Amino acid sequence: MPLLSALGGATWRLSGHLARHFSQTARRGERPGGEELSRLRLDDLAPTALSAGRLELLFGLSPCLLALRAARRRVARLLLQAGKSGVQGERAELLRAAEVRGIPVLRPRRQKLDALCRHQVHQGVCMEVSPLRPRPWTEAGEAKPGDDPQQLWLILEGLQDPRNLGAVLRSAYFLGVDKVITSRRNSCLLTPVVSKASAGAMEVMDVFFTDHLAGLLQAKTQQGWLVAGTVGCPRPEIPGSSEIPITSCLEFLWDQPTLLVLGNEGSGLSPEVQASCQLLLSILPGRQLPPGLESLNVSVAAGILLHSICSQRKGFPEEKKRGQHL
Repeated sequence: MPLLSALGGATWRLSGHLARHFSQTARRGERPGGEELSRLRLDDLAPTALSAGRLELLFGLSPCLLALRAARRRVARLLLQAGKSGVQGERAELLRAAEVRGIPVLRPRRQKLDALCRHQVHQGVCMEVSPLRPRPWTEAGEAKPGDDPQQLWLILEGLQDPRNLGAVLRSAYFLGVDKVITSRRNSCLLTPVVSKASAGAMEVMDVFFTDHLAGLLQAKTQQGWLVAGTVGCPRPEIPGSSEIPITSCLEFLWDQPTLLVLGNEGSGLSPEVQASCQLLLSILPGRQLPPGLESLNVSVAAGILLHSICSQRKGFPEEKKRGQHL
C-alpha cells in the first residue's frame, strides 16, 4: 500500500480500516498515520516469482550472507525484520552487499517473516532467490590419483532428510572434503532447509550429482581411487559384505585418493553400491548395544568418519598437535 503524503490542499483518499484509524488518532491528538501506516506499508509485500515457484525463500543469517558472498543465485529482494535492534555486524554487511548489487531491501514485521518461512528459525533475515541446483559430476573435473594422494570425495546415496544433508555438508566443508556427489534418485534437493541446516555451507560448496552411482564408483576404481563404503557395527549377517573387508575408521590409513560413500538414513548402502566398494568402514561403539541402536545418525557418523580420515592430512591442526607433542 503506497504511503500518501499530505500536500497543500490535497485530501486523503482513504477508506475502511485506515479511515477509522485516522479519525481515532486525530481525536487523540496524534499525527494521522504515523508509525502504524509505515508498518502497514512495509508489511504489504508485492507478489514476486516466489508464488509462481520460480524463486524460493532462503532464510537465516549465515545462509543469506554466504549466498550474497558466493553470488551463485539470483536475488530478487532481501527481507530484514523491522525493529531488530541495531543493524550492525553481519546484518550491516548484508545491507551493504545488497546495496552494491542493487537488491531491494524491505523491512517487514516478524509476523510476516514467520508466515513466509512457515515458522522456521529465520533470525530476522530472508531472501527471495533462484534455486540452487547440483551440477553433473562430469563437471567436477578429473583429479588424477598421482596429483595428490590425499584427495577425499564424499559420495551420498539416497539421503532424504534435508537437515541430515545440511549437517553432512557443513561437516564436509569444515573438515576439507574436496568434492561432494549425491545420487539424484531418492535424494533430497538443495532446499533452503538444507542451506539453513548447513549454516550456509551449501551456498559456497560445489555439490554434484550422478544418475548412476555404481558406474561412477567403478570408473574411479579403475582410475586408482579407493572406494570406502560405510556400515554400522560389523555383523556377520550384513548382506553382500562377506567378501568386503570391514575395518574401524580409527584403523583406516589414508594413503591414496578415496571416495567415502554414505548411504540412506534407514537402509544404508544399496547392494549394488556396496558391491562396488573395496573396503567398509565402521564406527565401533563404546558399549554393548541393544537391537535398534547399532548405528548412528548419518550426519553424526559423517562427522566422525570425516574427522578420523581428514585428521591424517598433512597440515591438519590435530596432526600439528601430535607432531609438537612428539
